[in-house]
Amino acid sequence: MMGSQSRELMESRPMIVVAGELNVDIIVSGNDVMPEWNREKLVEGFEIVLGSSSAITACALASLGADVRFVSVVGDDDFGRYCTNELQRMGVNTEHVIGLPGIKTGVTLSFSTPADRGLLTYAGSIPLMKPELVPEKLLREVRHLHFGSYYLQDGMRSYWPELFQRLRSDGISTSFDTGWDVANEWDREGISTLLGHTDLFMPSEEELLHIFPADQVSDMLESGLPPVAGLVAVKQGSRGASLRELDGSVSWAEPYQVSPVDTTGAGDCFNAGIIYGYLLGHRGKELIRFANACGAVSTLGIGGTGSLPTVEAVRKLQAVVKA
Repeated sequence: MMGSQSRELMESRPMIVVAGELNVDIIVSGNDVMPEWNREKLVEGFEIVLGSSSAITACALASLGADVRFVSVVGDDDFGRYCTNELQRMGVNTEHVIGLPGIKTGVTLSFSTPADRGLLTYAGSIPLMKPELVPEKLLREVRHLHFGSYYLQDGMRSYWPELFQRLRSDGISTSFDTGWDVANEWDREGISTLLGHTDLFMPSEEELLHIFPADQVSDMLESGLPPVAGLVAVKQGSRGASLRELDGSVSWAEPYQVSPVDTTGAGDCFNAGIIYGYLLGHRGKELIRFANACGAVSTLGIGGTGSLPTVEAVRKLQAVVKA
């Protein structure tokens, strides 16, 4: 029989599986990073760091205190080994990350300014994740499952609705983030189906309005969504974030005013804040403010994992910075 101390430890350190893409981010940073044909520019910064929405969210969850198990594929190359080593360094379990011979690990070039960023991605191993790589034994132990980059994980897209439905019937919560659709197709039907089995949906404002067209986010959240099983948290950048509740009501929270170094990964750390806060029992504006603070903390370092949120850092920011 589990003692109260052991139960409290499990509740405070929930096991979360993140099944997603892995790649490195090569970040070029400065105030003017836009390339020009037949011209050369000098930039202020250059970094090679762990990338991918799923991986950054996983690292942020581990930093907040979760027991995170990552399921993914990489190439059998130096970048693949770098990704795995970085995940391990940041406290993420990589037992279920597979290296594929003859395949190159994905790479994203990030052109980052203090205000925003633009991305170029070489897919490599990113779309090669398959359902059979997600261990059933692991799914029987987990409390929550998350994935990022819906549109990049081609091998998983048709699998998610059945898996999410099965997990939720077993009392396991689910979440996903779409990322940008480079094909500009947006798969409204597939997303609508998956939302019927999702506890936490976390798109950006621009992504949401491409999937479900509307004049503004408030119109979409109040009356334009298909039937959803859970909460919808919309990242709105410098305007904060909105949260649609189960009863259809919408709350909004302002962003935390910080001086950002690099916005790479801010949305993924926001995702981690939504997931972790939700598992801790936060709801409503308390939940969205916790996630906003996680995103703000992440902008204070280079790359998606350069300044990972901790509960202590989030609480400190909430205490000293108005939002």
